[in-house]
Amino acid sequence: MELILALVVGALYAGGLYLMMRRSIVKLIIGLALLGHAANLLIFTIGRLDHNTPPLIASGAQQMSGSFADPVPQALILTAIVIGFGVQAFALVLLKRVYQTLGTDDLKKMHQADFQA
Repeated sequence: MELILALVVGALYAGGLYLMMRRSIVKLIIGLALLGHAANLLIFTIGRLDHNTPPLIASGAQQMSGSFADPVPQALILTAIVIGFGVQAFALVLLKRVYQTLGTDDLKKMHQADFQA
């Protein structure tokens, strides 16, 4: 299972980097989202995959023993999802404003418009 997840993480990183190298700012934002998903999946995979083992301490015990799921990667991923959503929402609003001002989403034309202004 870890091999499949490693391949998926690699594919997400490759797809995200490919989209970020395109000239369209829409593809840049989609690539940024793919990179965020790849990072979340990587953290999830590193945190070990344990089925049916919740991160709970048994009654009367002082610490967790045996096989248990690590709650820290799950908390990190939840935080990263919220931050990633905020960044993507900001990028979309910025894209809308740039498109209204310049009438294009091509990064090269935006760079040329910067020198003409």
